Amino acid sequence: MSRPWPFATPRLASDGVSLDSGSVRATDESSVSRGWLALDVLVKLGTVALLAWAIASPDLPQFQGKAFTGRAVAYPIALLVLPAGWWLFGRRRIPFPVIPDLLIGLPFLIDVAGNALNLYDTIDAWDDLNHLGNWALHTAAVGLLLRYGAGGPWTRVALAFCWAVTSAVLWELAEFATFVQDSPEAATAYADTLGDLALGMIGGLVAAILTARLPSLGPAVAAAR
Repeated sequence: MSRPWPFATPRLASDGVSLDSGSVRATDESSVSRGWLALDVLVKLGTVALLAWAIASPDLPQFQGKAFTGRAVAYPIALLVLPAGWWLFGRRRIPFPVIPDLLIGLPFLIDVAGNALNLYDTIDAWDDLNHLGNWALHTAAVGLLLRYGAGGPWTRVALAFCWAVTSAVLWELAEFATFVQDSPEAATAYADTLGDLALGMIGGLVAAILTARLPSLGPAVAAAR
């Protein structure tokens, strides 16, 4: 007898179940489960591959002055935080939250792909779109994970928005410390930072509100699973 696929992922509408946080109970019908997990893994592998290319090709103009050594250390660690946390603390209580994990991974892939394709230097709005969209993605991941808590919708909005604001500030501090202060961007860093913070908070707030509208998967529901 084949064993059920050990990770739970969302079913499609055709299964008669609406898409939730990506943590629907595992079944023997593993085609969708494996598809979502495969996509999640591909995002991680693609990010690591592009980081390796950047480290191996530091003379390429799109990688110069972008602190890719720091990214090559920080990004893989960030990609493993949720899987490691789930394995250590959550696997006995909730199924693996593959959709939140995917939403956390996508901003890292988008960032390194944008650098690899030199989009930051060739498309004026690319950086702004990244701050708006990427903060919406990973704040949505946090909002979906908060559904497993006991808080109500407005509590989840507040906590997810706090994540968006805090992570946006920390990102700007990291950028300034690693490469902005010694680059030509330093002359316009103040205005650019304020704009990036505003866009990140807007994207995060929208994601926080939208995910808070989804039903709770609080302790009673999680325990039932």
